[in-house]
Amino acid sequence: MNRIKSHMILPVRTGKKIKFTFDGKALFAYEGEIISSALFANGIKIFSHHHKDKSPQGIFCANGQCSQCAVMVDGLSVKSCVTKIKEGMRVETLKGLPELLQSKEKGKFGEVEEIETDVLIIGGGPSGLSAAAELGKLNISTLIIDDKHKLGGKLVLQTHKFFGSVEDCFAGTRGIDIADKLEEQVRNYPAVKIWLNCECLGVFSDKKVGVLYNGKYFLINPKALIVAAGAREKSLPFSGNDLPGVYGAGAFQTLVNRDLIKPSKRLFVLGAGNVGLIAAYHALQAGIEVVGIAEATSSVGGYKVHLDKIKRLGVPVYTSHTILAAKGKKELENIILAKVDKNFKPIGGSEKIIGADTLLVAVGLNSVNEFYAQAEKAKMNAFICGDAQEIAEASAAMFSGKIVAHKVLKSLGIMTEDVPKFWAEKLDILKSRPGKTHPNKKKHGKSGVYPIIRCSQEIPCNPCVTVCPKKSIKLSGSSIMNNPEFDGECVGCLKCLLICPGLAITIVDKRKDKENPIVYLPFEIERGGIKEDDKARIVDGDGKYLGAAQVVAIKDFSAENTIVIGVKVPSAIADIVASVKLYDEETPQKTRIAEDEIEDSAIVCRCEKVTAGEIKKVLRSGVRDMNRLKAITRAGMGACGGKTCSSIILNIARSEGIKPEEITGFTSRPLFIEVPFGSLCNYEAGDKSPENGGWSDF
Repeated sequence: MNRIKSHMILPVRTGKKIKFTFDGKALFAYEGEIISSALFANGIKIFSHHHKDKSPQGIFCANGQCSQCAVMVDGLSVKSCVTKIKEGMRVETLKGLPELLQSKEKGKFGEVEEIETDVLIIGGGPSGLSAAAELGKLNISTLIIDDKHKLGGKLVLQTHKFFGSVEDCFAGTRGIDIADKLEEQVRNYPAVKIWLNCECLGVFSDKKVGVLYNGKYFLINPKALIVAAGAREKSLPFSGNDLPGVYGAGAFQTLVNRDLIKPSKRLFVLGAGNVGLIAAYHALQAGIEVVGIAEATSSVGGYKVHLDKIKRLGVPVYTSHTILAAKGKKELENIILAKVDKNFKPIGGSEKIIGADTLLVAVGLNSVNEFYAQAEKAKMNAFICGDAQEIAEASAAMFSGKIVAHKVLKSLGIMTEDVPKFWAEKLDILKSRPGKTHPNKKKHGKSGVYPIIRCSQEIPCNPCVTVCPKKSIKLSGSSIMNNPEFDGECVGCLKCLLICPGLAITIVDKRKDKENPIVYLPFEIERGGIKEDDKARIVDGDGKYLGAAQVVAIKDFSAENTIVIGVKVPSAIADIVASVKLYDEETPQKTRIAEDEIEDSAIVCRCEKVTAGEIKKVLRSGVRDMNRLKAITRAGMGACGGKTCSSIILNIARSEGIKPEEITGFTSRPLFIEVPFGSLCNYEAGDKSPENGGWSDF
């Protein structure tokens, strides 16, 4: 079974075991588990075969917005990533196009209830919850809807500690715990109603919002609408990008951190922004070997502290590299990398092959702003916040939600003041990109124990300053972007080490032995992996190997889910010891691949299996209208509605020298996701089948 049996941060999955079958084979799952996770737990990664070329398909978005993970369940095609497993369920590989089921007898139409509310919030992530809390304080009638079973958005997938400020966005607290804190706040306000497992279908011209909740269709009529729907992951076209085993970081985190599934043995990450670096770290926490991270630019876009903790553990990072191809007979087996020049073109002869069964594509995010566009077109009193408005960190999303709630209150006539200027200034800081890197200033104090702070890059973060009992850690300037510095007395309490989101603080203790002091190192990977009296491999801040050191202390701070490892080292290297090293870098083998094969065979539209070569051919013929391109190639015609391929097509157009203003975009579908016809009129099928929404009777 491919389940995580121990985890540093998360409790192991338990519960009632149930039986189901897949292609006739009896298997086990946990009651209430999602089908896709149950299949992964049983080692199954191929869920269907595409009707066009019979190629194998597996999970892709894990968010219900595509159909890559479709399977047959008791004769009906369903999305396995959003459908719960049930006792005795008959699950089968989807091959080709499924036949439509017919109801045994005619059913009846139901009433569509309309609901009035002051504010409707689409999305229960950090920005939506923060907005709901602000509205709830003033007893504003608010309905917050989310298509997941738990509030928190992507926070529920984040096991790392967050940056920002303690007072504004829970800095130093893990994402999963922030989600609980935000939910607790909102549930304390009776004026706020919460609908989970609620899918928003669209915002319509009559200023009503259609949602599907508990199997029933409702029309919501709000005085104000807040769109806090978050973001979706971007993808890239490369040969083999449709192989099972190639998917986004969010899908991986869903499997690992939500469902405690171990979907991989050897993982490679494409993209070294914060999303990619964090996903790699989450994999290491789950006991998965990360064999490398590649980034096309010459420097990493994510926080340096995220990069450093990855490198110190022994994970290789390939800057100025891109992926040329993913290889495998039925599932991913190898990836081929190459160096790129200053124009991001692959350099011939630099190709290397690396064995991996999973490739995470973490190359950025696109805002989910379709509902806001529909609301603007309908001239609604609409607002947008969080990643739906602008891609940034969750800390910024929380503050963004707070600000938009103030704007809503003003639009409803409840407040007259504008948003305070310092709020906007704080938001700008929290969403800032990493700034300059400065040399660390080391001061030892007089007590014989002192922190070494390796937070050298300008990022918005201050928890170490907040938590120091002696107020000996201060920012080097007035902004939260300034680096923290130690100057004063240290008592060796380890509080700064424990709260630091970047694991960027170590404590040197020379009080008992000045020649061979103890250095305390933060560790979040595995309990019991390193024991007292072990010889631990130690590295400096850049991951350079320093030798082996005796472990003289293991302190388990269960409340923080952090282990502190005390190693005894010579005084000469005490200030530079930063971490223990777990993995040895592999030397990739050289290989060669034909460039023309790579560019043209890459899949752009996964739903309809449209290649980059087909897209280029149509663009070169003079087509500039995406709808016409869709009619010719079928790109964008699949279940996801062009949510993934549209941005890739635009990038291909740019590479062909076509200006963005020359392109006419796709006509958006009126509904955000596909839905049974019968659901829109609460049709109840005559055969009472819960899976059959009555759509086949129309």
